[in-house]
Amino acid sequence: MNKAFAAGLRQVIIVPATLLAIGISTKAAFAQNKLYSPIPLTTNSAELADMLSDKDIPTGQGGFARDYTVKLEKGDNLAVDLTSENFDSIITLLAPNGSTLAENDDGPDGTSNSLLFTRIVETGTYIIRVRSFGETGVGAFKLKVTKLQPIK
Repeated sequence: MNKAFAAGLRQVIIVPATLLAIGISTKAAFAQNKLYSPIPLTTNSAELADMLSDKDIPTGQGGFARDYTVKLEKGDNLAVDLTSENFDSIITLLAPNGSTLAENDDGPDGTSNSLLFTRIVETGTYIIRVRSFGETGVGAFKLKVTKLQPIK
């Protein structure tokens, strides 16, 4: 086989494969954005009533999770209150980089509801994740996110 022909053939084969890989990863990214879209929240809103269902994010432990985004400023003091009569709740606050900043399973009132307090150290968009403990289920819940005001 001619060396020039073989070199040209390799270039023709490599370029389309690279383009194909880029096309597949782009389609996957678009599909992922359609499948995962956290619900935006404002911290000035009243209590939110919502439902956790088997259509939400699987946790890998048999339960499901629902994510909410909230924009927070450095120095904000945050209280997140999650209650449900249908499942044992867990509340998780994820930092803008995706790491777990804070988490609470059972609140101080002795129930399976969750209550979380934290101070924000970096301005950004945070994820508040509502999920059920293990395989405890799905159902209605109430979520309240409050920026606490310092005592003057």
